[in-house]
Amino acid sequence: MDNTEITIKLTSDEALVLSDWLERVQMTDLSRLVDDPAAWAPIHKIAGTLDKALPGIFAADYAERLDAARHRLREATGSITEEQDG
Repeated sequence: MDNTEITIKLTSDEALVLSDWLERVQMTDLSRLVDDPAAWAPIHKIAGTLDKALPGIFAADYAERLDAARHRLREATGSITEEQDG
């Protein structure tokens, strides 16, 4: 099997929301979610790449930026109505 690299493109909103989620997941007992030790390397690589690419994660208004990004993504996927109804 070759080791060809794969590129994943995310919008800044997607990257911000994913970065936050990965951070929260990494702070929990991941052994319940990640049952294969081989999965840790790509998880950490993705999280590290996002951290480097998102200087806004250290901004004073990070929470507001994250909430706005979540709202836009939910709106774009139609999930906003489910969130309000549920």
